[in-house]
Amino acid sequence: MSPVFRRESEYTFKIYSNEEERMHIHVICGGHEAKYWLEPRVELAKKGGSAMLITSGRRKS
Repeated sequence: MSPVFRRESEYTFKIYSNEEERMHIHVICGGHEAKYWLEPRVELAKKGGSAMLITSGRRKS
């Protein structure tokens, strides 16, 4: 099964069920990937390439 959860504009959201117990999501945009923890609060876990922050539906590098 593909880990792609959703595509929204230039963003691809992926969830890998066998990766870790702590809930998180991978966000890919413009060749960069970031991992966000979803619990206990949403926060950036790690990034690849430039920092990728998602705010108000816009990407900031």
